[in-house]
Amino acid sequence: MKIRFLGAARKVTGSCFELVSDDIKLIVDCGMNQGRNSDVLNRQPFRFEPGKLNTLLLTHAHLDHSGLIPKLIAEGFTGRVIATSATAELAEIILLDSAHIQEKDAEWQKKKALRAGKKETFEPLYTTEDVKACLPHFDQSGYDSVHELSGGVRFRFIDAGHILGSATLELWFHDGTKEKKIVFSGDIGKNGNPIIRDPQHVTEADYVVVESTYGNRFHKDLEASIDELAGVVKETFKRGGNVLVPSFSVGRTQDVLYILNRLVKEGRLKDLDVYVDSPLADKATKIYMAHPEFFDGEALNEFMFRSSGGLRIHFTTTIEESQKINKIKSGAIIIAGSGMCEGGRIRHHFKHNIWRQECSIVFTGFQVPGTLGRFIVDGAKRAYIFGEEMAIRAKVHTIGGFSAHADQGELIEWLSTFTNNPKVYIVHGEEKVSLEFEQIVREKLGLTTYVPHPGEELEL
Repeated sequence: MKIRFLGAARKVTGSCFELVSDDIKLIVDCGMNQGRNSDVLNRQPFRFEPGKLNTLLLTHAHLDHSGLIPKLIAEGFTGRVIATSATAELAEIILLDSAHIQEKDAEWQKKKALRAGKKETFEPLYTTEDVKACLPHFDQSGYDSVHELSGGVRFRFIDAGHILGSATLELWFHDGTKEKKIVFSGDIGKNGNPIIRDPQHVTEADYVVVESTYGNRFHKDLEASIDELAGVVKETFKRGGNVLVPSFSVGRTQDVLYILNRLVKEGRLKDLDVYVDSPLADKATKIYMAHPEFFDGEALNEFMFRSSGGLRIHFTTTIEESQKINKIKSGAIIIAGSGMCEGGRIRHHFKHNIWRQECSIVFTGFQVPGTLGRFIVDGAKRAYIFGEEMAIRAKVHTIGGFSAHADQGELIEWLSTFTNNPKVYIVHGEEKVSLEFEQIVREKLGLTTYVPHPGEELEL
């Protein structure tokens, strides 16, 4: 069996791993690249022939793991896309939203070229019709059950604790007469994440492919992060401004709403107007509410963010509703996509608020290098928003305790439960971070490790 690291190798996004033998041709994840040069990378031909694959095993629905599935199918893949039920439902709305954004961007680029007297043509990476064509390929698989694929391969999903339906993948294959096992961590959740359960652990494997997004740092304690958020909201409203939260529509938005509801219920925040300006977040929240079987005990008792008296949640779907928010000068919490500020409606709210020193921007998730979000987090004083240069005067806060990813300590804990010293491949992290994490794994656990290069093929 050979493995090829076709994405998320020495970088964070574009997750894709190919497993090939005489009898097996499958991939784990088919993610979109995000950040610097992402459009060029996403348009490159696949490094395999899609028509020769029989299976795609999808760990979860986020775009950096699922975003190129429509392209894969448009270019000849005819096999099955296997995921948990919640992942399949979330992937549908995420991919449709992605296609819509790409269609709108291509339309805008065409108009821009026409105004400049150019004859350039711009086509979306894929369309909503491409997404609809890929939906019949999805098959659903529950947690904890072992299933068989062709070529004597068996697999099982277990709960990764990252977002609703996210999975760690266990995969067994034959090497001659001996069966071996490889584990793909997927994105490992942090212990104590709101709403969903903590990640499950695996005890045996021959090989492990593990993410390292936060492999060189520790998160702030969740309770301390909640205290910080409450303080930011109070201080911002006291200054007469708004709080802007660039947020991933699936996972992070639901967590933030849950926490805000808790703060109101406990009396720590009062009379709160929260505007969730994302049609995708609205749909994702409904999917979350439809799957309480994935919740942890606390969330089951609360049943998500059933609104407390002083919390008013406004989901906006139309452009007109979104534009009305920009008339609010103070006292609003505005949650909008995208989480890395690369698209979506958050940029429109930046245009009306980022230059106002009485406002605040709260980042609750990882910002990939090359994104506007990372630019702001790294201390930029000015930014271009829709082609207009703007001063960044709003106070910028990064609250790491809300991350849905395990930190260094939790990643080490997850790896420490393996009892038979598997070989560990470290992926899904900035190169510097993955290499630092490799040293930590060697020192603390004594495991054999390797940080693969992009496109590298290795024999298992």
